[in-house]
Amino acid sequence: MPADGFSPRVLGLTVMRLPLSPHRSLLVLLFLAGLLQAAAPLRAALPDAKMAPLIPLRVLFEEPKRASPRISPDGSRLAYLAPHQGVLNVWVRSLGKKDDHPITAEKGRGIRSFFWSPDSRSVFYLQDQGGNENNHLFRVDLDQGKRTDLTPFKDVKVHLQADDPAHSRSLLLAMNQRDAKLFDVYDLSLADNRLSLLAQNPGNVLEWQEDHQYAIRARMAMLRGARQEVSARSTVDAPWKAVASWGPDESGGPVGFSPDDRSLWILSTVGANAERLLEIDLESGKQTILAEDPHYDVAAILTHPKTYRLEAVAFEREKLEWRFFDPRAREAFDYLQSQHPGEVTIASRDFSDTTWAVAFSSDIDPASFYLFQPQAKKLAFLFASRPELASYRLAPMEPISFPGRDGLLLHCYLTLPLGATGKVPFVLLVHGGPWARDSWGFSPLVQLLANRGYGVLQVNFRGSTGYGKEFVNAGDREWGGKMQTDLIDAKQWAVAHGYADPDRFAVMGMSYGGYATLAALAFVPGEFTCGVEAMGPSNLLTLSRSIPPYWEPMRALFEKRVGSPETEEAFLRERSPLFAAGRIRVPLLIAQGANDVRVKQAESDQVVEAMRKQGLPVEYLLFPDEGHGFVRPEDRLQFFRATEKFLAKHLGGRAEEGVETKQAVR
Repeated sequence: MPADGFSPRVLGLTVMRLPLSPHRSLLVLLFLAGLLQAAAPLRAALPDAKMAPLIPLRVLFEEPKRASPRISPDGSRLAYLAPHQGVLNVWVRSLGKKDDHPITAEKGRGIRSFFWSPDSRSVFYLQDQGGNENNHLFRVDLDQGKRTDLTPFKDVKVHLQADDPAHSRSLLLAMNQRDAKLFDVYDLSLADNRLSLLAQNPGNVLEWQEDHQYAIRARMAMLRGARQEVSARSTVDAPWKAVASWGPDESGGPVGFSPDDRSLWILSTVGANAERLLEIDLESGKQTILAEDPHYDVAAILTHPKTYRLEAVAFEREKLEWRFFDPRAREAFDYLQSQHPGEVTIASRDFSDTTWAVAFSSDIDPASFYLFQPQAKKLAFLFASRPELASYRLAPMEPISFPGRDGLLLHCYLTLPLGATGKVPFVLLVHGGPWARDSWGFSPLVQLLANRGYGVLQVNFRGSTGYGKEFVNAGDREWGGKMQTDLIDAKQWAVAHGYADPDRFAVMGMSYGGYATLAALAFVPGEFTCGVEAMGPSNLLTLSRSIPPYWEPMRALFEKRVGSPETEEAFLRERSPLFAAGRIRVPLLIAQGANDVRVKQAESDQVVEAMRKQGLPVEYLLFPDEGHGFVRPEDRLQFFRATEKFLAKHLGGRAEEGVETKQAVR
């Protein structure tokens, strides 16, 4: 999802941002995207009475006005997301005209993921039911206006595998219809919507990779002992042959085939610290390094939509930085950067590569989208994702780094309220995952906190991704351990450097960040003034025993990272905040989606019950129509408003007055 208020980066149809596939993203077990980003308040004793004007919650957290522009492969039309009756739906316009109109009419949760059919005659979108993550694939025929559910199967999850415009008659899908634990690959005929099985999962395949002829010729499997193996075949009838493998301390996976289909591109940390891009000649087995950095993993790959040639590779250091292989791509990016100060990303390109939809964004500027003709160097404004924010001042985000107590270098982002001098109340904001990372860029959460007068510190603690395998592996078995002390070290850094008032310091997070919030309050009860968490696991034993079935192939790696409930029950119990909930002495706000399949409702219920039995200060919001995140606009605003008031009460910030919402209190 692009940099339009949903997540920090734009992913083009020809930009592969990593993790690349739904199977690799199983590692990001508890990750929450930008839709979970929340808010908080401020009052006197911060900068002073001349603070920046208060930004209304709705301006930051209602649906964007327009987002995610996607050019049709034939270059004739543009599809994008925009509210229809208050809910995000897909709209379409003819390029060069103003005939915009909605083509979907979803209610409630709205649409987040959509794409064009390869023949440009239909739009597809993915939608689950109430947050259960079992996405169905829907097709909207633009000529007939007809909507069809192409995967009307109960308890089945579908992912897009490939939608190459060179194959105008079909899509490739990955689906767990045959076995809830395993994803097979299917061909979807666009002529009659018929599904045909292309590749059956033998029981351990995490990822599939098609070549440019739509032949499934590479796969990554999980072996015993959390080892992973990439294998390939010369044709679909040939036997599989292992081309790369690694143990549980390494990472990687296939990302595509070379333009001639003779070589496989993979990511791998074998022989290096950070994931690098390799090309493996499938006949000789020779490996060639295409791109690498000693400290940072490959973050994105840019390829030409028609020729498939490698154009650029990105590494996310303090900010996203591109390394170009194609002079035309470099020239286009250089021109775009000369026209706008924001960070440049590609939202989509047509098949002939004559028209791009590009985005410019920064830490103080949510995405603005333009149409770009690279050959003519013609740039035309499309729309801004959140135009109302243009009338407000936003706070810059500063990358910082410092060593933790054991010398490990921690990479963080610091945001201070505009005009702040001296010590201010602070929020330690912990990202989800934990196998993810915080990034530089526009964040509704961070901007709301800063606008209300809070300093914000985001920590890429050990176990975060993007910084190489040594940094990730340093987080193994450190939930509630060194991953937690990294957070305490960050808080102490902000205090020691005169930014933060140690007596008004909150901890806040969602998903894994919710776990870290509970752990901070339960394991070191004197460190923080209060806490806010959503969908945070409280009991690592029940968390592990209730994972969705399609995560089962990754269980060995998960247990290597966290611990095994079968052989290490005492260890996981010790690291579970639930069993230390009686030590929490400061106010806590908890929110939970009732349909969450990653962190079940019981994870919140049980810690709330334990605290209430001892008369401890806890507030609980339960949303019956949400999963792992707050997607419905009304639910999102309700949570943020509750958070804003909670922090205003306990940290002394300001909050929006006179606006009430229905409370889902439990």
